Amino acid sequence: MTTAPPSDARTPGATGRPSPASLPPAPGGSSPRTDPVVRALAVLLVINALGNGLFLTVSTLWFTHGLGYSASKVGLALTVAGLCGILASFPAGRAADRYGAKPALVALHLAQAVAMAGFAVARSYPAFLLLACTVTAGSRANSTVRSTLYAHSLPATTRTPALGLLRAVNNVGIGAGAALGTTVVALGHTGAYQAAIMINAATFLLALIPLRTVPAQAHLAPAPAAADDEHRGKRPASALRDGPYLAVTALNAIVNMLYVVLEVALPLWLVNYTHAPRPLVGTLLVLNTTLVVALQVRATRHTGDLPTAARSFRTGGLLTALACATAATAAHHNPTAATAILLTAVLLLTLGEVTSQAGSWTLGYALAPDHAQGAYQGVFQTGVSVTQALGPFVVTALVLPHGAAGWCTLAAIFAVAALAMPAVSRRAERRWAAMPPAGTRTGP
Repeated sequence: MTTAPPSDARTPGATGRPSPASLPPAPGGSSPRTDPVVRALAVLLVINALGNGLFLTVSTLWFTHGLGYSASKVGLALTVAGLCGILASFPAGRAADRYGAKPALVALHLAQAVAMAGFAVARSYPAFLLLACTVTAGSRANSTVRSTLYAHSLPATTRTPALGLLRAVNNVGIGAGAALGTTVVALGHTGAYQAAIMINAATFLLALIPLRTVPAQAHLAPAPAAADDEHRGKRPASALRDGPYLAVTALNAIVNMLYVVLEVALPLWLVNYTHAPRPLVGTLLVLNTTLVVALQVRATRHTGDLPTAARSFRTGGLLTALACATAATAAHHNPTAATAILLTAVLLLTLGEVTSQAGSWTLGYALAPDHAQGAYQGVFQTGVSVTQALGPFVVTALVLPHGAAGWCTLAAIFAVAALAMPAVSRRAERRWAAMPPAGTRTGP
């Protein structure tokens, strides 16, 4: 199913909400690669991603072997922390709207630095649980506030390509941090683990240096005029009551479960249900990271308006579904065949990832009002948080035990969400196009 640009798309200055397709080109035709704001954001991300990659590599071993907690206790703490993460995104977005994304991000980085440093010495389980909740909630809130900062500091015409570049940079930083973490794991000393935790804490503070040069609210439209009472009832009272946007958020959350497939389902499937060699788990993750770095920017080239973004999302979701169906066939094959099948599945999954993400960025920003980007990004990120919290249970309890049938059911869910997005996003766009802008009067 294809979609065409709506016939009532508005241009800036006309009544209604401007479509991304109708926005003028960026001043001077600047490229995201040469934009000083994008460069500052890239430095911020690579510093933070370096610490995140380091932490992700060493954290589980440190929690179990260094701090001495059982796997079940660590799992419980991370589950509770995941639930806290779900609750953090929307309030963080509201705070970014009210106080500004930069001040909110500074506060979050300071809190995350303190909480992360606490992991180095958290010998009490209640303290460990509190720190886990703080770090996870801070991470989800950070994602929301950063998304709001992108809306405030990057022009709509170059935002999606810039986000593609930033995501590639983020993956480079995570890869470098993971490589450093591998060295820490090889050393195996308590001091090395604690140093790694403290380095990650320090990256939250170092990342504040490039943040200073990012303009605040440079591309933020003014809030609706208070005098616009006659149209106030036609607009969603809040992001939580914007039904079409919530539907887009739900479909995006479903397809975002591809990360759980990559990080949880495929490794467990490989180890427990196939004859593929176990070291292939690392190879699959490296392949994914490398391809994201190479392809993410290119994937944003055809997502400049809502119809093409929805089609891109649909293509990505269908590729993800095909990846799941492919992975299902890896069972009961010899090691060579299983390896080839799983490599193909990760290739398809990564293509689905970069394509669906490119589409979701345009959808998430363009369907939100500029004056409430924080609240809307909070809703959008809450959907992702739900996926991250519940996704591991879904794949381990409802997919893997049922083998190929479970994988095919998951593939069908991805496909249905992907195919629904163009129609759902078109409905959301028409809703905005039908609403007069703040300050516009249609009666005498």
